[in-house]
Amino acid sequence: MAMFSTMQSLNTRASFGRAMPAVRPVQVAVPRSRMPLKVQNLRVNNVEIPNSKKVEISLQYIYGIGSTTAKAILRNTGVENKRCYELNEEEINKIREEVGNYTTEADLRRVVSQNIKRLKDIGCYRGRRHIMGLPVRGQRTKTNARTRKGKPKTVAGKKK
Repeated sequence: MAMFSTMQSLNTRASFGRAMPAVRPVQVAVPRSRMPLKVQNLRVNNVEIPNSKKVEISLQYIYGIGSTTAKAILRNTGVENKRCYELNEEEINKIREEVGNYTTEADLRRVVSQNIKRLKDIGCYRGRRHIMGLPVRGQRTKTNARTRKGKPKTVAGKKK
């Protein structure tokens, strides 16, 4: 590296009192060999399902598909219950088509919210419980029910 003769080409730091060159050499990383592309997660019905778990468990990550429905999907497609990364493209497409036959994710959430809205609009008992934020299915509320009611609101005791 050449010696710097003028102060213009040096970047001085007042706090340390030493001169540093204005331009530093940059190291560029060049990949030696490209690694093969590895699929981390499988996408079914716009949901990423885990690759390391078995298909029956992975399908349950989709909203609206539980244990029974996952087993039915595997039975209807004829796909063996193995790890997701072991599936080939044909098996993945079969699963995607079968999942498409069910109401899942955004569509199911919309249907559920419309049903609750209908109950509120007609003013039935269940609708009123939804409005008040209380348990809907007959659970007791004198004790418990904290999930629906929220944090306890302390009320002063009765005075004599």
